[in-house]
Amino acid sequence: MSTSPAGDGEHLLHEFLAEVHSTAPTDLLSLVNRYAVLLGLRQVDICLVDLQQQRLTSLSGEAQHVVDASLAGWAFRALALRVESTDNGTLLAWLPLVDGVERLGVLGVQVDSLDSTRLERCRTLASILAMAITSKRAFSDRFVQQARTEAMTLPAEMVRALLPPRTVGEARALSTAVLEPAYELGGDAFDHSLTESTLHVVILDAMGHNLASGMTTAIAMAGCRSARRKGAGLRELVKTVDDALAEWLPEQFCTGIALQLDMSSGVMSWINCGHPPPLLIRDQQVLENALERTGEPPMGTPGSLVPSSRVVHEVSLEPGDRVLLYTDGVTEARLADGPQFGLEGFTASIIRATAAGEPASEALRQLIHSIRERQNDKLNDDATILMIEWR
Repeated sequence: MSTSPAGDGEHLLHEFLAEVHSTAPTDLLSLVNRYAVLLGLRQVDICLVDLQQQRLTSLSGEAQHVVDASLAGWAFRALALRVESTDNGTLLAWLPLVDGVERLGVLGVQVDSLDSTRLERCRTLASILAMAITSKRAFSDRFVQQARTEAMTLPAEMVRALLPPRTVGEARALSTAVLEPAYELGGDAFDHSLTESTLHVVILDAMGHNLASGMTTAIAMAGCRSARRKGAGLRELVKTVDDALAEWLPEQFCTGIALQLDMSSGVMSWINCGHPPPLLIRDQQVLENALERTGEPPMGTPGSLVPSSRVVHEVSLEPGDRVLLYTDGVTEARLADGPQFGLEGFTASIIRATAAGEPASEALRQLIHSIRERQNDKLNDDATILMIEWR
């Protein structure tokens, strides 16, 4: 099959972009394959990653690839093109599906040959599809079902509905997070958001592991977002959560850290509400006690026990620094032979992942899988890890 002239290809891509907006999620694969043939490509497969980032499953349901043991998985992990030969003499190009900095899966494109024109068209298709998938999964269960391998508990369903994308960022800074057990969450959650100048981050760990814990987290998340979107500072943000929990769930509380990073200067400010202190990774080393400060009471603590003004801490990061936030379910996880994973085991694992040059999101994926494997895939408590990278 001959490649269409450049002008025709550009016109077809514009047509595809216009049509993809009105296409139902269930028809997305057939739409892209119809245009793929016209663009000089043989066949396209869209593979989305599951909730635990272990498998890549085709929208057709006919193919599945293990993230850690396949060429498709390599493209997902490394965020890079990977090409292999097929049995029928064609080439199969795997391209990462990325919306901003959020990894969604991979695009598999079968071609007779891969010249610069075809490669550019493959990359354009991947870019368009990533945006389309992100848009359509907000109102369709098709992609949600695609990402799940088992049933989800009600508390987990409630918390999951509130979570942002796993990874957000831009040229100056990035924030990425993982959370387990994926289908049985209790009270852990995270949030991160960008403005023109600031990266906003929150990590939460509500008391207990039931529906009340999920409700505590939901109220705390709503309080954080409400305050943030009004332009509130860290003290007002935490007070908003304190007041909301005191009014609606007076018997509940949650630990957490509310943090802001000035993306231009690298100045990081935070309030620690009864939570494990952040860790600072610099030059592939954890700087011991670098961010350890006197803690504040948990969010939701009765007003009589909370100081009139929460203490805001501040530190200047250096380019390349990574800051790690985590819940105690990470360090208190027990290994298969009995002892706790502990802070030392946690920091050693993250240093190995970062030293290997992995992207931040891939480093956390490997780390959370390591923790799950050490516990035979059974976590006794929620385990959340969030990493900030200032570039």
